[in-house]
Amino acid sequence: MKSESLNFEQFEALTFDCYGTIIDWESGILAGVRIILEAHDADDQDDNRVLEQFGLLEAVAETGAFRPYRSVLEEVAFGFGEVFGFATSREEARNFAESVSCWPPFSDSVTALQLLSSRYRLAIVSNVDDDLFAKSAQKIGVVFEQVVTAEQVRSYKPNLTHFHEVFRRLNLPPERVLHVAQSLYHDIGPAAELGLKSVWVNRRAGKDGGGATKPSSAIPDLEVPDLMALVNVVGIKTGLLTPE
Repeated sequence: MKSESLNFEQFEALTFDCYGTIIDWESGILAGVRIILEAHDADDQDDNRVLEQFGLLEAVAETGAFRPYRSVLEEVAFGFGEVFGFATSREEARNFAESVSCWPPFSDSVTALQLLSSRYRLAIVSNVDDDLFAKSAQKIGVVFEQVVTAEQVRSYKPNLTHFHEVFRRLNLPPERVLHVAQSLYHDIGPAAELGLKSVWVNRRAGKDGGGATKPSSAIPDLEVPDLMALVNVVGIKTGLLTPE
């Protein structure tokens, strides 16, 4: 998309969504949900149906009074049972929620973040609990200057609270920040509402369906297929990293 509208010199910080952008949440979601479906002889749904159902159930579970993301995921697990005609057990729901800590980073994430950190301040804005992100952070291995979670601000994107808080903590105006995310619904839409420039990491390029987020018509300022593509667009030389 229209990368000519971005002047990468104007940005001091990059803010990132984590799950779907840095962490491979769709693989994690599918693995966790299929354990439940298989246990109830209901594993005849294709991946796109499972992911789209997750996106709908999660959006509903995140409305109303705030509750931890573990509780959101447990409700999603119970919701799959209601949709496909079985009763999800409490243990199955808890195990699905805890599986977040096992979801892996995308193969390009760690190297790309290391390279981007050579030029920009990095921050996370994520719909997650603090301790779940802490376990993911161990897998990522990159230090973020700021981490804003749903648990901290007691709301879920696309609510704007995450963004206002990260601007405050970074002590930067929106024009000095570039938001990088996979979800048009959770991230690119609210970024546009704030006048915040954004990069859509289209991890589903070439795949059918909308994946694990609700549909959105939000338009980013730049589209890339992965984070290393962003590194290349920014113009950071990969030789900046010294092999161990």
